Amino acid sequence: MEKTNYRVLLYYNYVHIEDPEAYAAEHLQFCKDLELKGRILVAQEGINGTVSGTIEQTNKYMEAMKNDPRFADMVFKIDEHEGHAFKKMHVRPRKELVTLRLEDDINPLQTTGNYLSPKEFYEAMQDEDTVVIDARNDYEYELGHFRGAIKPDIKTFRELPDWIKENKEKIEGKKVLTYCTGGIRCEKFSGWLKEEGFEDVNQLHGGIVTYGKDPEVQGELWDGKCYVFDERISVPVNQKEHVVVGVDYFDGKPCERYVNCANPDCNKQILCSEENEHKYMRGCTHECRVSPRNMYVKEYNLSEEDIDHRLQMLGESRKQEA
Repeated sequence: MEKTNYRVLLYYNYVHIEDPEAYAAEHLQFCKDLELKGRILVAQEGINGTVSGTIEQTNKYMEAMKNDPRFADMVFKIDEHEGHAFKKMHVRPRKELVTLRLEDDINPLQTTGNYLSPKEFYEAMQDEDTVVIDARNDYEYELGHFRGAIKPDIKTFRELPDWIKENKEKIEGKKVLTYCTGGIRCEKFSGWLKEEGFEDVNQLHGGIVTYGKDPEVQGELWDGKCYVFDERISVPVNQKEHVVVGVDYFDGKPCERYVNCANPDCNKQILCSEENEHKYMRGCTHECRVSPRNMYVKEYNLSEEDIDHRLQMLGESRKQEA
């Protein structure tokens, strides 16, 4: 198989940036000049980004970033891809790189959990006195996760501290392992855990994507795929065996295909087969299927008769009570 000429870079660095707004504007122009596409967040506490481009473009980008003393030690996680993983290039200033909205913010340069290499994380997971916490959102967990990891019942990262406080008994007295996609969320989350009094707090250095590429562990003990925030949607992790853990939203069958609900007022991400996408008009509920804003209906130019016929097949009608 021919090697692709494109790559996706995933990276972050906690470092002081004096004027995030000015740097974001300058960096956006720099990325556009290189013809990169992607999404980058800039805050006073650092930078967090994913960009795609050709090997030549991404090499130029990494070289330029390394030449900036603020980012000299930044680690880039590199994936080959068949083309761009984004449609546009965005660089946006933010108050936080990851949204925890704590009353007393955590500075990972001062307080963070112990870093574990993929091999150390793999071995620690198998200790019976260890608890593994997924620091991502529920839809990320549902697509794939470490075997035996706890799934906090959260929709957004900022809900995680409250969930921990409500479920302390599951964690107290144990060795805590936490992980996320590339490592940035765990930098703050593990630091917060230490501030909360948990003593043995550890994080997967480099995140899931680094674990999957490690030549020794080769992604072992990971089930499913890893959700990523670009057009790829997911990437494989376990090189030894692939276990599907995702289930179709509608029929509960094994599934690893994500779609967004066709009602833009909902936009919920659901795992769904292509067959069920058409059957349910990509609507996660009856209300979303009959919404006048349903994008599936517009995309396929369905007539009123077409909609009524599909609803009838589901035992539904437009007049159905909510």
